[in-house]
Amino acid sequence: MSLRDRLHGAVPDRFQSLLSGVRFSQFVSVGVIGAISDNTVLATLRLGFGVPELWAKAAGIETAILVMFLVNEHWTFSSVGAAGRIPFLKRLGKSHLVRAGGSSVQLVIYWFLTQWLTVQLVVYGTDLWFLAASPIAIGVAMFVNYVFESLFTWQVHQDGTA
Repeated sequence: MSLRDRLHGAVPDRFQSLLSGVRFSQFVSVGVIGAISDNTVLATLRLGFGVPELWAKAAGIETAILVMFLVNEHWTFSSVGAAGRIPFLKRLGKSHLVRAGGSSVQLVIYWFLTQWLTVQLVVYGTDLWFLAASPIAIGVAMFVNYVFESLFTWQVHQDGTA
């Protein structure tokens, strides 16, 4: 019996659709695009405009949410969900609501790493720890987002594929 078969036996039906390796790989790939968007906005606002770290991080998160939603809508979950403007807007709203949990997790971890820990990563006289801490926070939040986006935004457990 394979590991996948054992996992399917141990995981309730509603959550079995989360075990899709292809969908998870797509989600992670989209997450990389989101992380690049997030960190680009964070670096630009912080280094280019002097915006405080947490505000710049929040703007980066919002940018990433919009970018990732659009890529997920047209690639990762393209076979799931009704067509049309109203269903699209409902999914976008749900995505924001659902990602509020992941965004909160990300901001708390980012705050902990940048405000509570005393770590410095000085490169050419500039402390870039805020940029190094961001992917750590993003990685943790990604798992929260994957589960909740899959189950609530696109409801993959209802599409009959795993």
